[in-house]
Amino acid sequence: MCLLMLVSAFLRFSVTPNYPASLDSVVLMAVYVVAGPWAALIAVAAYIPQIGHGSPPIRRVFNIAQRILATAAGGLAYTLASGPVGLDALDHELRAIVATMAATAATHVANAALVSLVIWIDGKANPIEFLKRVVVPTFFPMAGYGFLGLLLAVVWLGGLGPLAGLLVLVPLLVARWALSQYEVEKQAQAATLRAFIHVIETKDLYTRGHSERVSEGVGLLGRKLNLGDDRQTALEHAGLLHDVGKVGVPTSIIQKPGRLEDFEMDAIRLHPARGVELIGNIPFLEEVKSAVLHHHEKFDGTGYPAGLSGQNIPYFARIIGIVDAFDCLTSTRSYRPAKSIDETLAILVQDKYTHFDPHLVDAFVDVIKVNGWKSAEADQPAPDSTIAAAIDHDDLSLGSGGGASGSAAGPA
Repeated sequence: MCLLMLVSAFLRFSVTPNYPASLDSVVLMAVYVVAGPWAALIAVAAYIPQIGHGSPPIRRVFNIAQRILATAAGGLAYTLASGPVGLDALDHELRAIVATMAATAATHVANAALVSLVIWIDGKANPIEFLKRVVVPTFFPMAGYGFLGLLLAVVWLGGLGPLAGLLVLVPLLVARWALSQYEVEKQAQAATLRAFIHVIETKDLYTRGHSERVSEGVGLLGRKLNLGDDRQTALEHAGLLHDVGKVGVPTSIIQKPGRLEDFEMDAIRLHPARGVELIGNIPFLEEVKSAVLHHHEKFDGTGYPAGLSGQNIPYFARIIGIVDAFDCLTSTRSYRPAKSIDETLAILVQDKYTHFDPHLVDAFVDVIKVNGWKSAEADQPAPDSTIAAAIDHDDLSLGSGGGASGSAAGPA
């Protein structure tokens, strides 16, 4: 069992995208049943030297202590639930099931409590958010691994002994390999998207890194809004690709230092539709199309391209519109220096109900106050004070008209 625990510890996988686990949790539940709850501490000790290998000493100490305490909590729960040990488990199946589930729950809760304590002490994250986004969603998957541990124990006690490890764990290894291939594919997709965006942003030094910051910002807001994992990924993709249509806008217009003429602003306003055309044939981006198309709509209906208003604007588009404007205002442009974070948040609050969804603005303000914001790099070119334009199409400040002249400026 110690050897099996040691091997399993190296085979890490993800229960959810944000929660790593390993097959040793399956073996641990089997040890409770086969050898007794306190023998599990010996099994854990078999791979303590590997826990957090290469990490700072304080982190290794915590990881080791966390594993021992969680294992002890599981053993205590198994004992209190009168869990059978050894061959008795084959004669008391119901007690074995109940006790194994109690041990699984206790181990999970102990791990969560210890990590939440560290998060609270560190002060860099909200332990309540950790509980909601990681601990609660992973409870049932971890309960499933408890059942697999019981299955391993029953097969072991039924006469196969160590060969039971091959029978139960090998299928899990195959599933882990399949999941790893899926993760590799997702990472390749993300790298492709970022490379595409970098090509676009080379058109303008002032907007370099803008798409990735927007993607990061909408990710923070999405987590605040408790989006599911799939929706969260789609939102971050939409944030990354919201300006992809600018690849079809002439560089002379994007880099123009002064106010845009009507025909130039019309070209700019085509970029959401061009973006949808570009990503239209990529299946895994199906959900982001409406966000890319409508991220310049305004809450009062004066935006483009469709003049949608209020809740008729797609949810992701409303989120991206806020973060897009925020990053633009906190970045240097050719005609103005970057605004401060506090000044920009005040503009967003001022533009509630006209430009932005008020509920989402309030949530975003809270997110920035808690997490802060890394603005564009300070090595951008200095603004040209001789340029008359007040903003560009992304600034979205009240009464500005997006920096356009004439009828392209829209309602006063």
